[in-house]
Amino acid sequence: MMKNKFGKRISIEQVEEGNSLMPKFDDNGLIPVITVESGTELILMHGYMNEESLDLSIDTNLAHYWSRSRKKIWKKGETSGQFQHIKEILIDDDQDCLIIKVELDGLGASCHVGYKSCFYRKVDKDLSLEFIEKEKVFDPEEVYEGEENPTIL
Repeated sequence: MMKNKFGKRISIEQVEEGNSLMPKFDDNGLIPVITVESGTELILMHGYMNEESLDLSIDTNLAHYWSRSRKKIWKKGETSGQFQHIKEILIDDDQDCLIIKVELDGLGASCHVGYKSCFYRKVDKDLSLEFIEKEKVFDPEEVYEGEENPTIL
């Protein structure tokens, strides 16, 4: 088990105005992460990190997440080759949410469905979904051959 290397949250002033990283993980030990493509500012995905995956991400400059469906650390790109190279990590005012800015490897996509962004549809007034990305960057059947789909019904 890794030792907590992040600062201890003692005061609001320290959390909001201080220079120490003191992330607030939820009751499940997770912190939400929004992943953005560096340069284009396109939102690629939303995920979660636990203490270990955040530590690995900082140490390696490669995005690591906590996979809630697989219940394990997930190094983004390990199966697909779509690695996310971290260029910048931002944390919000009360240190309970992260934004990571990344550059993409491989085919330049982030979504396991094959689109560049996981946010490839928008919600219309009639509650239907409209595709805003018209074409997939890759065929997930080929890239993830033999792998189980991480989407949970």
